[in-house]
Amino acid sequence: MRTQNHQRCEFILGGQRSGKSRCGERRAADWLAGAPGRRAVLLATALAGDGEMRERIERHRLDRLERVPAMATDEDCLDLAAALRRHAAPDTLVLVDCLTLWTTRWLMPLEGEPADAARWQAACDALVAALAEAHGPVVLVSNEIGLGLAPLSREARHFVDALGRLHQQVAAVCPQVTLMVAGLEMAVRR
Repeated sequence: MRTQNHQRCEFILGGQRSGKSRCGERRAADWLAGAPGRRAVLLATALAGDGEMRERIERHRLDRLERVPAMATDEDCLDLAAALRRHAAPDTLVLVDCLTLWTTRWLMPLEGEPADAARWQAACDALVAALAEAHGPVVLVSNEIGLGLAPLSREARHFVDALGRLHQQVAAVCPQVTLMVAGLEMAVRR
């Protein structure tokens, strides 16, 4: 599936601490430096469920502020499709960080019941449709977690499978796919 926005979409995958968020931030900084009047906005998907996660989010926010001070942040984006439609514009780069935490919030929420298969697929389809319709550049970040051992629990296997299917949907509409390994960019598709 190719999109109207296909020239401007990039999907950045990598393991934990592989440099994928920094890579996305570099894309935003380069975009901002490319011409006057440009904007960048981060759609943050993390939710602080405990003290350690609150510290991680705050550290990430401070690091990002130092590296890309002009980037705005839209926090707690559970409805990514709506947030993408709200912010996507020809003069605005949208950075989504990250799809893994977004998936966690849908399938393994801290409170309440996980989304059933139909609701989850509807959320994924809405995100992919919003991405295909975006009127500006979009960079999406996610953890590639399917390279290791098969998880032992049914819930964890379901999560890995769901995230892998989402990755395939997103990669289908992003002509640029980058894999981050030890802070190094590997072009999967250009």
